[in-house]
Amino acid sequence: MSESTIRPALITAILPGSIAAEVGFEVGDRLVSINQQQPRDLIDYQFLCADEVLDLEVLDAAGHLHHLQLEKDYDADLGLEFESALFDGLIQCNNHCPFCFIDQQPPGKRQTLYLKDDDYRLSFLYGSYLTLTNLSPREWQRIAQMRLSPLYVSVHATEPAVRSRLLKNPRAGQILEQLRWFQAQRLQIHAQVVLCPGINDGKHLQQTLLDLAQFYTADLPTVASVAVVPVGLTRFRPEVDELVPVTPAEAKAVIQQVRSLQQQFQQQLGTLFAWLADEWFLIAGEALPPESHYEDYPQIGNGVGSIRQFLKQFQAVAPTLPAAISPPRRLTWVVGNAVEQAFQPILERLNQVKGLTVELAALRSDYWGQSITVTGLLTGHDLQLGLQGRNLGQGILLPALMLKAGDTCFLDDLTVEQLSRDLATPIWPLTDVAALVQACIQPLT
Repeated sequence: MSESTIRPALITAILPGSIAAEVGFEVGDRLVSINQQQPRDLIDYQFLCADEVLDLEVLDAAGHLHHLQLEKDYDADLGLEFESALFDGLIQCNNHCPFCFIDQQPPGKRQTLYLKDDDYRLSFLYGSYLTLTNLSPREWQRIAQMRLSPLYVSVHATEPAVRSRLLKNPRAGQILEQLRWFQAQRLQIHAQVVLCPGINDGKHLQQTLLDLAQFYTADLPTVASVAVVPVGLTRFRPEVDELVPVTPAEAKAVIQQVRSLQQQFQQQLGTLFAWLADEWFLIAGEALPPESHYEDYPQIGNGVGSIRQFLKQFQAVAPTLPAAISPPRRLTWVVGNAVEQAFQPILERLNQVKGLTVELAALRSDYWGQSITVTGLLTGHDLQLGLQGRNLGQGILLPALMLKAGDTCFLDDLTVEQLSRDLATPIWPLTDVAALVQACIQPLT
């Protein structure tokens, strides 16, 4: 990507009391260069800002160019936040994976929902997964030079023919060669396998996990962990495809297969190495593993241990619950029906508080056409359909993971404000367990 495509980075927030606030930066300014270099992205910005003396070029909102020089402590943060982590545009995906969630959405929604990224920078910064098939030689070189590790890689299968079939890309078959490159550079990845029944399961899953385990070494594992995730399908997927949903019987078989491998890995590597996403146990109707099973939660972003971690966090704050509240309060807590049974202990503990009544609305997604639905995929439409006509009490407790980050918009573009009006009930988005508890015991405004 040439420097001509790098856009000055739009500043959207300035931390109070920061260096940027002291020298007079304003929201709407655009950062052009640092020490005569245009940052491509947040990675460049952080690297260039590590110097003690900075020469900055800044465009103000009126389009006037300003030159600033400042001195600061080494590695001191300027306190700027930007519209995007990427200043030169997104590296988009050229694969055609049939299970890609982007391609399983209806048309006509906000444009950002249709961006198919395969960008190593978002992987490094935020833990998003990439396939490695869209990297140019320049990007490979930059990963090595800047030591961008760990990255998060969608492997799916290590057999070249199987992976190429899944990604619909002949270059996808180079995955083992690419992993050997990471090994030579002493860089790490975390891997994921989206399991599609009849394609990369059974003997193929066995081969994939055994191949990946070869890249785990005690001093510096090249492949640090693997998550196995069930394919998620929606009613909007193409009519002609080769995918079928995971059945409870298949989920039980995968759990048994991976457990056997985990025992082998534990003996050989000193770690379970490969983990199953929580959804496998929910689909199979089996109990979740204990907390110790997840070690240091290396795949929490993939839904591996997220329910167990949520339960643990609730147990930590549960002692702060009072014996009673006044005036009495009735609330509705909305979750996906996949976690209905797992969250029963939380519900029972909340309802032990005298004067507090919390009802769990465990909903399936009519919007996506899923009978078993994780909480983050519920849409405004699903809540309208599932909550209409119910006694919702004084308000609805809404996990914020249903919403666009930093916004109040659901995946179907309905907003919290619109839904609140439709249901004639206040809605409180909750970011974590502590917020859930506080919403239950303190007056809501």
